[in-house]
Amino acid sequence: MTPRTALACFLSLAAPSAPSAAEREFTAETGALRVRSVATGLTHPWSLAFLPDGRMLVTERPGRLRIVAPDGRLSEPVEGVPEVHAQGQGGLLDVALDPAFASNGRIYLSYAGPGDGGAATTVARARLADGRLQDLAVIFRQRPGIRGSDNHFGSRLAFAPDGNLFVTTGDRYSQRELAQDVATHIGKIVRIAPDGTVPDDNPWAGGGEGLPEIWSFGHRNVQGAAIHPETGALWAHEHGAQGGDEINVPQPGRNYGWPVITHGIDYDGSKIGVGAEKAGMEQPAWHWTPSIAPSGMAFYTGDAFPDWRGNLLVGSLKFALLVRLELDGTRVVREERLLKGLGERIRDVRQGPDGLVYLLTDSPRGQILQVAPE
Repeated sequence: MTPRTALACFLSLAAPSAPSAAEREFTAETGALRVRSVATGLTHPWSLAFLPDGRMLVTERPGRLRIVAPDGRLSEPVEGVPEVHAQGQGGLLDVALDPAFASNGRIYLSYAGPGDGGAATTVARARLADGRLQDLAVIFRQRPGIRGSDNHFGSRLAFAPDGNLFVTTGDRYSQRELAQDVATHIGKIVRIAPDGTVPDDNPWAGGGEGLPEIWSFGHRNVQGAAIHPETGALWAHEHGAQGGDEINVPQPGRNYGWPVITHGIDYDGSKIGVGAEKAGMEQPAWHWTPSIAPSGMAFYTGDAFPDWRGNLLVGSLKFALLVRLELDGTRVVREERLLKGLGERIRDVRQGPDGLVYLLTDSPRGQILQVAPE
């Protein structure tokens, strides 16, 4: 089957049809929605990427990479996946295709990688060929590794229009003060070339106090990243503590405040830092209090939901729903909470080649869900 034929088959299978007993309907401001499961049997799936032939690559946090056929069949685990630290929030995390995947077959994986000094957010690239990974090479490892904390690894991957790769990290929970220390990768967004080298225009590429890979700092746990389809700018969201989940449009060398400023409070009810503002530290484009525990993010550009074009879609782990945000430039001007009552923690959000929306559910019995207009 050629890629063109396979994609046509996928589009045909994914097209809306008469509701079945396995489908659920939800209301939305722009019209009714229909949600159906297109694949099951995944263990804590974390990220999804569409292959050119319509199949899907899906990571499972315990350390497996699957290829999912358009009819929902799961492959055996792909061989050649690197060893991961599958403890707590760690494991195999994001997956992204190289912009030139059609010609080079490269994919990129982010994961909690074991190593000297403890686990660290790590990025590797490899070629996907004959159902296995070949020529695997680590191109980034967060410094320092941390022992004794298995939380807050980040970790999303986003290719910018210039071909460089953004990698989000976390503060590792126990090391939050290091989010302000630009001599570490803790609590940072980094920007690297596809081979792991440092772009010349990174804030500290020419030397200085900061590590050359750093793009922005003062982040807590960034689990959403997407490139704006018109401006090419990176947008990212991160978890707060109790309240203070943020959406930011990270700018080079800027300080986004954690843990000096936040719109949330600590889990014991105590104040964090100096409050919500401080000179020299950036304010978020949007924040949620109480926290929604955001994960996964995508700009919608398709035809299936014309009223959603240009909107930002964000998954919620805490409230088990999908958030739709309307934008005006870099401002969020309106929010709608969709799929209330779904009962599934949303880990990832992607737009499919058919213009429909696909969600990963974070569960030992995880699914790929398709959201279509009624």
